[in-house]
Amino acid sequence: MTTSIRLTGETAMLAFAARMAPLLREGGLIFLEGTLGAGKTTLSRGLIQAFGHEGSVKSPTYTLVEEYSVAGLRVCHFDLYRLGDPEELEYMGIREYLDEGTLCLVEWPDKGAGVLPAPDLVIAIDDAGDSRILNWQAHTPRGQRWSEGLAGLV
Repeated sequence: MTTSIRLTGETAMLAFAARMAPLLREGGLIFLEGTLGAGKTTLSRGLIQAFGHEGSVKSPTYTLVEEYSVAGLRVCHFDLYRLGDPEELEYMGIREYLDEGTLCLVEWPDKGAGVLPAPDLVIAIDDAGDSRILNWQAHTPRGQRWSEGLAGLV
């Protein structure tokens, strides 16, 4: 089952991310899908800052991953847009990032197809002009718990 919410403006996206954060404290894998400029990094920044990170949150477009340790939670933010081949993930040690207590946010997950495991949750962000529509779908029992929690925020 897919659930969705329409958010107008960056402030609304950041506020929704802040409301999402408490649901995601156990760690897991979230795929973020959408076109360039749809808001994947904005949503990630909102989550990471909601967990307590006070510095800037930059897009890991060139580094592939930025790691944050906040309030006892490890958050890894991936941007695979520039990934040449999914096998590159093996060389960078992707499995070390995907441990049970780490929250992994993966932008452009299709670039890692065949190497990335199935996500707990997929959040697709559709550009609707001055607003964004977030659609999410669970793929695991953890993802189902998150999806139900997110539905309660709508």
